[in-house]
Amino acid sequence: MNILNIILMAQPEGGGGSFVTMLPLLLIIVVFYFFFIRPQLKKQKDARKYREALKKGDKIITIGGIHGKITEVQERTFTIEVAPNIHFRIEKSAVAMDGPQEQQLAENR
Repeated sequence: MNILNIILMAQPEGGGGSFVTMLPLLLIIVVFYFFFIRPQLKKQKDARKYREALKKGDKIITIGGIHGKITEVQERTFTIEVAPNIHFRIEKSAVAMDGPQEQQLAENR
């Protein structure tokens, strides 16, 4: 038996207390939203802002751990220089928020 069946089967004896029966489920949903969903959405929003703010000359770290300096910014990609005359083209989504710019964003809050 799953929890939904238990909740649906638990009818109050007064007949009009269906809200009271659903209250624990609603509280679980609210707690789940505020402790899991909302912080994750905020983190994604901050990551998107961080990536949009990157410009030529910024130092970054990719999610794979590659350190580099942005040499060119395209619509969906960056070209980074990882060593003299060695360039990689990476997706913007591959930039981790662990770089020096992220520390500056945290200090400005």
